[in-house]
Amino acid sequence: MAVVHTDNSLSPHGGELKVSVAAPGEAAHLVAGLPRLAVGDQTAREVINLAYGVFSPLDGFMGRADLDSVVRTMRLESGLVWSIPIILDVAPTDGAALRQVLGGRVLLTHQGQPLAVLDVAEVYSYDKALMALRVYGTADPEHPGVARTMAQGDTLVGGKVTLVNPPRVNPPFDRFWKTPQQLRARLEELGWRSAVAHQTRNVPHAGHEMLMKGAFLASGADGILVSAVIGEKKPGDYIDEAIVLAHYRLREEGFFRPEIHETTTLLWDMRYAGPREAVFHAIVRKNLGCTHHMFGRDHAGVGSYYGRYAAHEVFDTLPELGIKSVLTLEWWYCPVCEGVAYEGICGHPDRKQDLAGTLIRSIISGGAGPAATTLRPQVLEVVRDCAEKYGMGTPFVTPEYLEQRTPVVTMPEMASCACTECQSAV
Repeated sequence: MAVVHTDNSLSPHGGELKVSVAAPGEAAHLVAGLPRLAVGDQTAREVINLAYGVFSPLDGFMGRADLDSVVRTMRLESGLVWSIPIILDVAPTDGAALRQVLGGRVLLTHQGQPLAVLDVAEVYSYDKALMALRVYGTADPEHPGVARTMAQGDTLVGGKVTLVNPPRVNPPFDRFWKTPQQLRARLEELGWRSAVAHQTRNVPHAGHEMLMKGAFLASGADGILVSAVIGEKKPGDYIDEAIVLAHYRLREEGFFRPEIHETTTLLWDMRYAGPREAVFHAIVRKNLGCTHHMFGRDHAGVGSYYGRYAAHEVFDTLPELGIKSVLTLEWWYCPVCEGVAYEGICGHPDRKQDLAGTLIRSIISGGAGPAATTLRPQVLEVVRDCAEKYGMGTPFVTPEYLEQRTPVVTMPEMASCACTECQSAV
């Protein structure tokens, strides 16, 4: 039912978590008098991940040497595997200003409040077309990752970040978001010596449930860590609240025993980079404390840019990654079997109904469908509750939801330092 590629260790990628968070008593002093650079939502999420060690061994935005190595070889300059560029792009005017403080520091702000201090180690440019082609395997501007890359600014800034104002995570996500240190402590509290990660951006249907249970059995792990990606949304996606709370409902209703199932969130904007992003997901979940990561059909893919199991094949070339990949085939609904079926076992592949498509959406929207065998009624209930409470009547992202939703993270107001030195600097 699943193939497990074995490897070693539970240590963070590179051997240690790179955590860089200023002590509360030092933060206000650290930012006094620094020039400011405002950053958007995506950059803010990446700063948070860098500072708390989610992106270990990175401790800041990539410089040219690391970026070029990652683009061309899927490794950092040190030789350690890394597959996705983590870069800070800025407008030309900001780039010119940052060159004036090269070797110094700037204060990154978000939502009008201090977020982190950036050590400006490098200001440079890079071939965006090359980056897009090598990372996504295509130059097609319709690919969302290619479009994202080509829309970036031409000036990049490399350097370490230090978080000075920890963000406030808003309900309902505050119950589920944890730093790598906090999550590792939670897994230790649960008594897990091994954990298999389930990456998700969807409300869980029966196929997802079977994927998790199959990977749990195949891996021999002590528990399943649901890691829901919370980030950039587009109309038609499931709303984040429904994804997280629906997964948690599986545990609440006993479909997974609470001692083997944990729901968490990851602040990340999907790149849809297929096999490269699968490698990235494995590295990040390794940093979160997982020993295994499950990968199904078309993991992190989009359209027809990648093979159905490209995310499986990439791990054949990475024996030293340090986390075990659990590879599963496709689950679907079979009307002949009258239930969820697995590729290679079900003898009616010509009759399959894709659980990831219109069937589940028609059930959620109130249309006809075999709900009892494809979507748990308890999950459907929480999805519809979330639609009313968070989605303005629908569990799917709309322009209104994007405009009116409560942000996942909010920057608290940060008091300035009252010491004489800082007051004179301001």
